[in-house]
Amino acid sequence: MCAATSRRDSGGMTKPLRNLKWAVLRGLLGTVGRSSRGIRIGCRHGFDSGTMLDYVYVNRAHGVLGIGRLVDRVYLNAVGWRAIRARRELLQDVLRGQIGARPDREVLVLDVAAGPGRYLQDVAAAHGPGRVRVVCRDLAVAGLRQGERLARERGIGNISYETGDALDPKEPDAGAPDVIVVSGLYELLLDDDVIRASIERLRGLLAPGGTLVFTTQTHHPQLDFIANVLPNRDGQLWVMKCRDVAETEGWARAAGFGAVSSRREGVGLFTVTVCGTRG
Repeated sequence: MCAATSRRDSGGMTKPLRNLKWAVLRGLLGTVGRSSRGIRIGCRHGFDSGTMLDYVYVNRAHGVLGIGRLVDRVYLNAVGWRAIRARRELLQDVLRGQIGARPDREVLVLDVAAGPGRYLQDVAAAHGPGRVRVVCRDLAVAGLRQGERLARERGIGNISYETGDALDPKEPDAGAPDVIVVSGLYELLLDDDVIRASIERLRGLLAPGGTLVFTTQTHHPQLDFIANVLPNRDGQLWVMKCRDVAETEGWARAAGFGAVSSRREGVGLFTVTVCGTRG
């Protein structure tokens, strides 16, 4: 026999059919999907952007007429977005614990890839000036400006926004941070060495007794769909990498952190890891 057999995926679909499927889904995203405000935001800013996550956090469906709101509600109920909202709740709980462990003084929190930082605004508002100061950094200026507007509207004065590279971090003007947060970044980085180097740099940026808090995506049931249909903030298809939490915990220990522990959010796609230094 000279004819080659077509390679099939685990669902029995050949490569040409898979390519056709993704092309059709991308077409639907750019037509019917745009009746959903959330999908419009994703197409404009990237589905991995801070602006997109801020919309997911609010979790209110909007769209063109009834069909747009329906599409938006289905979109916002996707398992990945439900996990991100659960991750936010877990992060807030972790930050409350870190603040509570440092009584009677102001705690400086730095998020190196914050976007608008809505959940950080909630933390800042709950504790107030003199108790907590939050610095939000990002390279996406649109998300930073959105966060500044929201903070002004809410009357929150103990949070600030500045442009900064999460992988080339600088000490804030207010001094060495007590807590550094890296949320939703490491799963976007495909090179393990880059993450290891990031953890080491952030270890050196912390104040004595400081804490690094980072998130890890351990699995995701829609990775193929995302990687073949959804654009990221750079206009490329959004490819993510899942990792075992034991691996990322090992990188933290190798960077010199002492107590390292992780908790999983309720949906089960992400963990939040807390890495302590010695005071």
